[in-house]
Amino acid sequence: MALELSPEERDLAAGRRGEGVATAARIVAEAARLLGAERLVPIVSAHIDGCLYHGPAGLRFAETLVERGARVSVPTTLNVGALNLGRPDQARLSAAARAEAFRQTRAYEALGCRATWTCSPYQAGHRPAKGAQVAWGESNAVAFCNSVLGARTNRYGDLLDIACAIAGRAPETGLHKTENRRARALFDLSGVSDRLKSEDAFWPVLGALLGARAGERPAAIAGVAAAATEDRLKALGAAAASFGSVALFHVVGATPEAASLEEACGGAPEDLLEERIVVDAAMLRAARDQLSTTAEDRVSAVAIGSPHLSLAEAEALIEALDGRRVALPFYANTGRHVVAALEARGRLAALGAAGVTLVVDTCIVVTPILPPGDGALLTNSGKFAHYAPGNTGHAALYGSLRDCVETAVAGRLVRDEGLWA
Repeated sequence: MALELSPEERDLAAGRRGEGVATAARIVAEAARLLGAERLVPIVSAHIDGCLYHGPAGLRFAETLVERGARVSVPTTLNVGALNLGRPDQARLSAAARAEAFRQTRAYEALGCRATWTCSPYQAGHRPAKGAQVAWGESNAVAFCNSVLGARTNRYGDLLDIACAIAGRAPETGLHKTENRRARALFDLSGVSDRLKSEDAFWPVLGALLGARAGERPAAIAGVAAAATEDRLKALGAAAASFGSVALFHVVGATPEAASLEEACGGAPEDLLEERIVVDAAMLRAARDQLSTTAEDRVSAVAIGSPHLSLAEAEALIEALDGRRVALPFYANTGRHVVAALEARGRLAALGAAGVTLVVDTCIVVTPILPPGDGALLTNSGKFAHYAPGNTGHAALYGSLRDCVETAVAGRLVRDEGLWA
């Protein structure tokens, strides 16, 4: 069937609420037609990835919407931009590029978006309810929104995301529809040791394995619910979305649509699952090894915080440093909401005293912040491990937060391999 717009939606596209809204509504309607949607679905929330400056075209698009009087019609947060707005000189950009990137941040704020500038908006207060229809961009945010919050969104790309936020509509396709949210593959980790599951470093590795094997299929994960904290699920989803196209996973016994395996599958698992994967220690070690892209042990920098560090993760970093100072460049990427909370607690100064460089409003893989170097980047982030080689030119080494801190303090690679024995 062809796309059918409601009378109100036809009015939006015809310009009854202004030229800016009409532009956005027509973009959403055309995207829906191309995707084969029969209708649009009203949304209650949006998260925008298109605010990141890539060049003049994206800037012109945003400023054109502003010039046409557009404003978002639902609560809308902003993903990372290209600048640390408190320290714009931190990005190694030309003066012209820096000026245009700054203009783009102001354009999105002028559209009525909340100036969160974080890839973890769900930890900055933006948490739509289970079942809510939303339009979110940014791969980890989409995975978290669908999986951990139970809201419903597809992975909206740049420009379409802000168009949905302005129009208040999204194409009714994909994960907006109940029938597309059922688990089609099962990852059974009941045989993996509880000790390993209790380590934060385990979860990005599981995410990398999930992404590689599940692709874009929603998957159920059994046997890990007891250890599934919010930050660990965040790390899992970020890696799964980076190493595959996972936008929804169900942790049986922990996430909102998976009180049981039957609920996750939408019926009898034996009839509906396409694949059952029994995960063992050897599979996890192989996935862990894929997170490192070099066999060399020379580290030139350490970076954590993709997705952005939560307050709890920032506190864990301070505890791990234990008053010591780093000997290697150490970059901690986080949101301004976490910086404000650390400052209010009197804890922010501890990071500066340790020599840690805070990267706020952006991150090291979307804008050039790392100095040139031929050593590897050590990280505890599955997402950084995946994107850093292509985006920064540094090979990646993967380790735990403890590995990252001890390496930075010692000035040489220190990794505990016993965790994976």
